[in-house]
Amino acid sequence: MSEAIILPTRKDEAWRYSNTDALAGMDLGTFDQWRDIDVAEGEIFRDTIVIADEGDAVSDATELRRLRINVRKNATCEIFGVIASGRLGRVEMVVLVEEGGHFEFGGVTLGGRDTTREFVTRIAHDHPNATSNQVVRGVHWGQGTGNFLGRIDVARDAQKVDAKQDFKGLLLEKGASVNSVPQLEIYADDVKCAHGATVGQLDEQARYYMAARGLPPETARKLLVRAFLGDAFVALEDEEESERLMDVALGKLDKHL
Repeated sequence: MSEAIILPTRKDEAWRYSNTDALAGMDLGTFDQWRDIDVAEGEIFRDTIVIADEGDAVSDATELRRLRINVRKNATCEIFGVIASGRLGRVEMVVLVEEGGHFEFGGVTLGGRDTTREFVTRIAHDHPNATSNQVVRGVHWGQGTGNFLGRIDVARDAQKVDAKQDFKGLLLEKGASVNSVPQLEIYADDVKCAHGATVGQLDEQARYYMAARGLPPETARKLLVRAFLGDAFVALEDEEESERLMDVALGKLDKHL
């Protein structure tokens, strides 16, 4: 099967801001490697995805993770992730949410140098009374790029669906970039669908406030970034796991600071 695969280019919508050059030499079989998650009716499933450097080693490998998720009737699926490694680090999710189901996603991308880290999601609401919520935060510096491409499809019979996605990017240096591409295809007329995207720099007034109270600049910067990233993990009730993900993110940031 992999022999028939044609590598994507930036002409493909889902790869518009990606680094397709990083795919050269990659095992094409990777594109066939889907992880299938089926959350049974009424069940709750939670998992985390981490793409990070090991120890002090900095990886320039290409990391591609692909998930197909079925959220059955009245079930809940929660996925939280951090991408902080690889010349190209990419996580794709295709999600089908049945009636009364809920899908929750919180993701963080971080990186500098000439790297690209991205989440690409497609949520299909084909059934009524379902919900989904996506919160993604990106912090980048150097020539780093962070991307979130999120598509939501709401079928004609999927009334009373409530679907949200929220992206915020933080640029620590000139030369870095973040991109958000929200796509909403809505065919039902009694739904709530919302998306938001903002990009900016650290709040200088907040940094001044902290400095005036004796906090070193590095500490102030770290606290502000931590608060910014924390939004992605608000829905993660497991405090220990939330702290682990935050440690991965801040560990990457510490190498830059």
